[in-house]
Amino acid sequence: MAKMSDLIEVFIKELLEDSVGDPVEIQRNELAGYFKCAPSQINYVLTTRFSMEKGYLIESQRGGGGSIKIIRLEMTRDNFITNILKEIGDSITKLKADQITELIYEREMITSREARLIKAATADRSISGPVNLKNDIRASLLKGMLLSVCETSESD
Repeated sequence: MAKMSDLIEVFIKELLEDSVGDPVEIQRNELAGYFKCAPSQINYVLTTRFSMEKGYLIESQRGGGGSIKIIRLEMTRDNFITNILKEIGDSITKLKADQITELIYEREMITSREARLIKAATADRSISGPVNLKNDIRASLLKGMLLSVCETSESD
């Protein structure tokens, strides 16, 4: 059986698909009531599965049941890659590197094989060096691989 977080994520993604590019506005308390869960569960799903690095913008308004506007970021390929590279920065954790790789895969900018290779190359066990530098090395590797793969797929 699917976890509650998975069900909420699927529900919100279906709302976004049905809205045909328009933002979706939801009431946190109403959604929590629909799923018979705490409003904090809705917050958890929004922060972990609808973040900027996953291609979404969340606008939250306090009061009145917690109105939330969810916007799927649609941008050109070049702007998207530029934003991802900024998001990576000079240092990145393994979890965030995997999330970015998944996002780029979901946007069909890389193949599943390329995604698996990127994840393997950016894994802790693949990066030798001092522990305090692994995230810096991972960021350099990830940026280099993404630039190379995205350039290659453009020219194919």
